[in-house]
Amino acid sequence: MLIYNRTTFFLKDQPRKLESPDMNCLQDWPEPIVRVQSLSDSGAAVIPSRYIKSSSDRPKLFSSDDTNIPVIDIGDLFNGDHTLRRNCPAVEEIKEACREWGFFQVVNHGVMPELMDEARQAWREFFYQPMELKQLYANSPKTYEGYGSRLGVEKGAILDWSDYYFLHYRPSSLKDHNKWPSQPLPLREVVEEYGKQVVELAGKLMKVLSINLGLEEEFLQNAFGGDEIGACLRVNFYPKCPQPDLTLGLSSHSDPGGMTFLLPDHDVPGLQVRKDHKWITVKPARHAFIVNIGDQIQVLSNAIYKSVEHRVMVNSLQERVSLAFFYNPKSDIPIQPAPELVTPETPALYPAMTFDQYRLYIRMMGPRGKSQVESLKSPR
Repeated sequence: MLIYNRTTFFLKDQPRKLESPDMNCLQDWPEPIVRVQSLSDSGAAVIPSRYIKSSSDRPKLFSSDDTNIPVIDIGDLFNGDHTLRRNCPAVEEIKEACREWGFFQVVNHGVMPELMDEARQAWREFFYQPMELKQLYANSPKTYEGYGSRLGVEKGAILDWSDYYFLHYRPSSLKDHNKWPSQPLPLREVVEEYGKQVVELAGKLMKVLSINLGLEEEFLQNAFGGDEIGACLRVNFYPKCPQPDLTLGLSSHSDPGGMTFLLPDHDVPGLQVRKDHKWITVKPARHAFIVNIGDQIQVLSNAIYKSVEHRVMVNSLQERVSLAFFYNPKSDIPIQPAPELVTPETPALYPAMTFDQYRLYIRMMGPRGKSQVESLKSPR
């Protein structure tokens, strides 16, 4: 059991007690870190047992299902003065996607296609660098910032077949260019501009999500802290895997933050979204962002919008690189259902909690489907 102030957390079927639920208890990893890229480069034909998932969690690598998440053109969503065109068809399309899928793709979104390609390529080149250079940025579980290879601090946990790089973009007090890779040379400059353009896109979509809930245009943005939002980037590197049917690049989870903007690897599919008890492999549109609702917006919307389980497959022939940009609430603002959405018929489903409290919970436990956000529901 985890207790933060007056909020009690538990994992269904896995109760546990932690005596010191603060960042100081996350000083180091419980075991030596093994870089998955090194395992892949070794040429071994069998993956270590630490990466083998239970039979129920293993992916089905081949599917004839042509279903895809919605692809929405938002090129006409805003006027030249940046005011929202409420009668634009994309408004209703986003509303339906948020309620039915929790995931959608956006095209004609305003982020420069050349910048998207440059960002992906710069990070690919970072992971190609010698290990001793990457190790200079090795991370710890306290902030996750830097070069990493595991999520969660449970000793003996089954691991995912991926490495990653995590960095803070907002607020400015947390952004430290010295913690961003210095090589390849354009990376810091590219990430700075990329983050600027994605933050602008996120602000626009927050307005659409707000009015689709029947709220004021700025409601969600203000609930996130106005201009003092949090934003961070996790770059995922999924090396080739000799036994992709036994493992996952990223285990099933919902995103703990507000809204995620994923720049996928166009050439190598891998992201799967859970829909109607089936796993749907996302087919990325060219230069689209894959957008998904996070747990914090599920809470603010009182579960009208729902964060959705997703996971990542790997394959034996090609590596994958993807950039996940997380648009989050200011870390110390209590997040709770919007008062306008709470009625006697639809009572508040979640207690107030800061994103810092929730994020610590996630960092301690690692990816666990939807169990984290579902465990927060207030008892009826």
